[in-house]
Amino acid sequence: MKPILLFTLLFVTFLGMTNFSMAQEPGLAKNHPRRSEVNQRLHDLDLRIRNKEENREMSRRVAENLRRNGRQIRQEERKMASRHGGHITKREQNHLNHLENHLSRKIHGA
Repeated sequence: MKPILLFTLLFVTFLGMTNFSMAQEPGLAKNHPRRSEVNQRLHDLDLRIRNKEENREMSRRVAENLRRNGRQIRQEERKMASRHGGHITKREQNHLNHLENHLSRKIHGA
């Protein structure tokens, strides 16, 4: 009786560890190179907005509108990543880069 109980306990423990490790995989994809590049660029754009606002080169209202655009890009990136198990395709990255280029030009012109 004891060997069966021990085997069952070990088997259940093994299944629990397997399910836990499999559940973590989508979270690891946050560090996917394409996502990292897009998110780093969004972070840099936000810093540019903050610097212009602090140096009074841009009004608070304009800065908030630009930040809203950045949040929309980030939200779109997250949606794209959720469709592909935590990463984005090259085509999606190109689309996001296009949106970031547009935001960058808006920041420069503000």
